[in-house]
Amino acid sequence: MTKQPGRDSAAESDQPEVDATTPTAGPVPAPGAAVLALLALGWLAAMLWSTREAITSAAAGITAISLSAFALPGVISAALVAGAATALAFGNLLSRRYGDGATLRFVGAIGAGMVVGLLAAVAINLTYFDTSTTNVIAGTTAAAAIIGGAIAGARTAPAVGAVVTAALGTLVFVVAFSRARDPLFDLFGAGDTQQSLVDAAKWVSRTESLLGGLVAGLLAFGYLTWARRRALRRDPQTRALRWPAYLLAGAGPGLLLLLAEVIIRIGGRSLLDLASALSEADAVAQTSLGTSRVDNGIWVLFVGALTALVAFGRTLGPAQIDDEPTPTGRPGTEPTTTANAADDVEEDEPDTAVREADADPAR
Repeated sequence: MTKQPGRDSAAESDQPEVDATTPTAGPVPAPGAAVLALLALGWLAAMLWSTREAITSAAAGITAISLSAFALPGVISAALVAGAATALAFGNLLSRRYGDGATLRFVGAIGAGMVVGLLAAVAINLTYFDTSTTNVIAGTTAAAAIIGGAIAGARTAPAVGAVVTAALGTLVFVVAFSRARDPLFDLFGAGDTQQSLVDAAKWVSRTESLLGGLVAGLLAFGYLTWARRRALRRDPQTRALRWPAYLLAGAGPGLLLLLAEVIIRIGGRSLLDLASALSEADAVAQTSLGTSRVDNGIWVLFVGALTALVAFGRTLGPAQIDDEPTPTGRPGTEPTTTANAADDVEEDEPDTAVREADADPAR
């Protein structure tokens, strides 16, 4: 059959045309997930070891139940982050080998979290003293790791990686900040009275939360920026994450802290009740610490989200306004057409005839 002139060969094909500007790559993986998993697992191991040393210390002067209650939040937060980081790395491995299926990724993430939780529970039961608090710590830690793995099963892997990075950095910052608390107590006017100590502790806690939120927001923004550059090197047509991803990444560490508090109050409720029943001072201390942890999570959530969003906003350029000039060179004026020119000529003709008649009396 003779090919008709001017007919596109693509129209004769049964296959639809593929737009070159449409990205064909799958979801972007989280970069550095394996390194994050190793760091998070190392942090969990450090928290478990420090808790064991505090409980078994004979020079502590307080009961193991109180020390277990004091150390439980750090262990649960570390298990939550470790489960999410390990599940994120395992999800990247599954995506490279079997493709990116949402169901497969979610099941693999939960499985990775279960492995982390099981290993942590076994380590606690083998190394801690066999007391009534050991099983509570082991079970709550395992539950936190599984929940963290389920969180990592989300489809937007770079955003989850940013949350894990920011949360891990926030936990490390909180431990490092403890060395600066004594000088800050003196700076905020802690004296010999009980009220001055309470006021100073409140300001120290707020300072810690504010700085922790800044650290979380900056780490989340930095990770997403790094992930974006790596994705563009792999595929220039990769779609950029919009501002909700940065907002969620900045708020993620605060959300994890609040989630850890929920896990503590549900799974570790029996341990907290035992610690509060020791004395009136222990009851007041547990209540005060619980309130302080909730306030800290809220501060980190809002400050981290605002920091990440502001940092993302500074990367946006000014809005482009297309104000194209008209053919006459002046915007907003209509171009002179042939019809308009003819109308002008017709309007000028009567005046011209009058002037000619005045110049020639014979006419």
